[in-house]
Amino acid sequence: MRIGLIGFGEVGQIMGVGLRPQCTQMAAWDRMLPDVVASGAMRAAAQAAQIDLADGVEALCAASDLIVSAVTASSTLEVARAVSQSIQPGCWFLDLNSASPLTKQEAAQAVGRAGGRYVEAGVMTSVPPHGIAVPMLLGGPDAVQLAPILSGWGMRPEVASDRFGVASATKMCRSVMIKGLEALVIESFATARHYGVEDAMIATLQETFPGIDWTRQGEYFFSRVAQHGRRRAEEMREAARTVDEAGFEASLTSAIAQKHGWMAAQAVEGGFSKWGTGRGWQAYADRLLEQRDAREPRGTDQRG
Repeated sequence: MRIGLIGFGEVGQIMGVGLRPQCTQMAAWDRMLPDVVASGAMRAAAQAAQIDLADGVEALCAASDLIVSAVTASSTLEVARAVSQSIQPGCWFLDLNSASPLTKQEAAQAVGRAGGRYVEAGVMTSVPPHGIAVPMLLGGPDAVQLAPILSGWGMRPEVASDRFGVASATKMCRSVMIKGLEALVIESFATARHYGVEDAMIATLQETFPGIDWTRQGEYFFSRVAQHGRRRAEEMREAARTVDEAGFEASLTSAIAQKHGWMAAQAVEGGFSKWGTGRGWQAYADRLLEQRDAREPRGTDQRG
């Protein structure tokens, strides 16, 4: 099978490396590719993995039996519509993006009208620790046919429904909790660091929820949001749309999106967007406090 990747960022590259041995040909397209300088690392990754770089969506569609869409949430429908202009009849379209049920349904309609076989996927946890074996829920009439193919390649799909939107609804509702917890930890821990009460506060959390290593979890949450806050903010805007589609006010989910977007901006401004794990959550909180004080001094630091 020939596989085409649309979106060659972190997730796209992980999928490309993992699936390349399973296909006769693989090509990738990303909207960053026309900028040769900005896409330097992306091009190097493609060369190392023996993945061809397509000249555009049309060329990629012409050379693919399965297209995997791994773009930002806000581009989900845009990509599906672009693919619908050139997709080959019978070509699979696996949509990994974190989008609302209605967005996935609209994407499915666009691809389906063009003769493509659209399958939605709800990726149920962070991709990097698992690679292509990340658990995912599949949805749509063609999901049951695609699932065993993906399983044979080492992926971990589970068919959630033959209806579009069920897998994405499951994913989005989970994201409200997970991304919400990330936002709460960042806000709570950074504020506790300001007041110098982080040790006492974390001790009480540890007592209440003994199954969670809050210090270690805090480091992971800070690092992931620092690296991917912009993408997470887009996902949470789709999660807010999911809540709206259910007829509820998405006040909390919208606030989570704002917090992730704010953290992404701070990470770029403070230069810690690429720190990764190993520094401790305190390093991230201290940089946030330094940036706050540089903008607007607030008097005596109460830490210590």
